[in-house]
Amino acid sequence: MGRPARFEAVKRAIPKKPTNVSLSVDLVEEAKRLGINVSEACQSGLAAGVKKAREAEWQEENRAAIEWWNDYVRENGLPLAKYRQF
Repeated sequence: MGRPARFEAVKRAIPKKPTNVSLSVDLVEEAKRLGINVSEACQSGLAAGVKKAREAEWQEENRAAIEWWNDYVRENGLPLAKYRQF
């Protein structure tokens, strides 16, 4: 008997947009020689850059709240510290 459907990976086509990028000729040739898929490598690098930028944006948007919480903990300690088992 197979696994329930909820555990099966959902595979769906993610639409892609053709895009022109300018890359170093030497780098592209080396990537091809090594069997690296340039499109996938570009997508992975772009995804990493977007993730990093989103994280920085979130940090900036929430900076005041994080600073407030850190000040609170410095002045009052952790709210449930007396119940900690370690």
